Amino acid sequence: MYSTINSNKNLLGSFHMASVAMRYNEFIGRAYNLTMSLGFTPEKIMPSRAFCSDESQGYPVILIAKHFGAFPFDHGRVGAFISTDRHGPHAHHGKDLVIIHASHVGYDPKSGVFGVYRRLQTDNKEETTSCGKICGVLDWYLKEYEFAKHNILLSKENGKYLVAIDNWLLHGERSEGLLLKLDQLIERSTLGEIHALKSLSTSKVFLASKALIESVGSDAWGNSEMIGEALKAEMFSFKRESSDHMDLNLIAAMPYIVTDKWPALKAAQVNTQVEFDHAFRSVVQEPEYQGKHLLFISGLNVDISPKEGQIFPLTKFIPWAAYYQTADGKQETWEQAELYERLKAQPIENPDQVDLEEAIKVMGLEQEIKLPF
Repeated sequence: MYSTINSNKNLLGSFHMASVAMRYNEFIGRAYNLTMSLGFTPEKIMPSRAFCSDESQGYPVILIAKHFGAFPFDHGRVGAFISTDRHGPHAHHGKDLVIIHASHVGYDPKSGVFGVYRRLQTDNKEETTSCGKICGVLDWYLKEYEFAKHNILLSKENGKYLVAIDNWLLHGERSEGLLLKLDQLIERSTLGEIHALKSLSTSKVFLASKALIESVGSDAWGNSEMIGEALKAEMFSFKRESSDHMDLNLIAAMPYIVTDKWPALKAAQVNTQVEFDHAFRSVVQEPEYQGKHLLFISGLNVDISPKEGQIFPLTKFIPWAAYYQTADGKQETWEQAELYERLKAQPIENPDQVDLEEAIKVMGLEQEIKLPF
């Protein structure tokens, strides 16, 4: 059910960030104009958003309503999971259909840290984790990685490069935890076997593999130096007994996530990629979407913490991929570069956008309608 494509390092690296990011007001204006260029009908479009439940996602929702002239249908759950069982109801709400999906990550411009967001409604306008769902899941994996970094020790004795590994990490049959790829760390004998040179109270000492020596570099081999950041993603995997949707989405790519400079950002990226890959097939196969104009855009929301005097975050959108189908059955998938170019080709200004304040004012002046009870 869930994609394992993100175990592929090349795919992770193909997700460009800075070069394609755009302010949200610009993105939504361009997205609306893109639908116009595709032949969608003004005032007949039902947008839908598949976002996390966090209040930081409110600003994008307001902009969607402003530009498309309708409050968006809700396709999302906590963590920005796409509720594929809502495709049918969404299809009934409009002639032409748009889905905008985005995982999200907070960003503090002062500290330059991803994964936190300033909550203005807290007592002291505190910074807390964002996305809380992603960061909550990450916590267990990061602790496992920290333990391994501190309990794999490198040393050099009599010209030999040695690696001491905690006994817990050597138990490959564990039901869950960080599992080392021992061939990346330990040199096998001429018979292809792994033998410990020493058995200590809590660890065993082995000859280091040529791959590890080359990866770490000869200068790092002192007197029981922790492997630290030299424990690369290629040297381990994770196992966890969990049915949690986020665990299932991220676990294949988790070695690359925990070793990244910004784990929360990388996790949000991976979640976007997996959810699009998963939901794309359900959209294509949904009977209720047949015969409809549909544009499904997936990307990443970066919530820049608001400063004093700001109500909303300065959200940026990083497009990832899109699926487009016509009412007569034509189907196209746009990869990141094509989606970005299509959006950039559109003007930011939207002559059809709604003046929300005026619309609310008009509603307030309307004669009250009494309900019959």
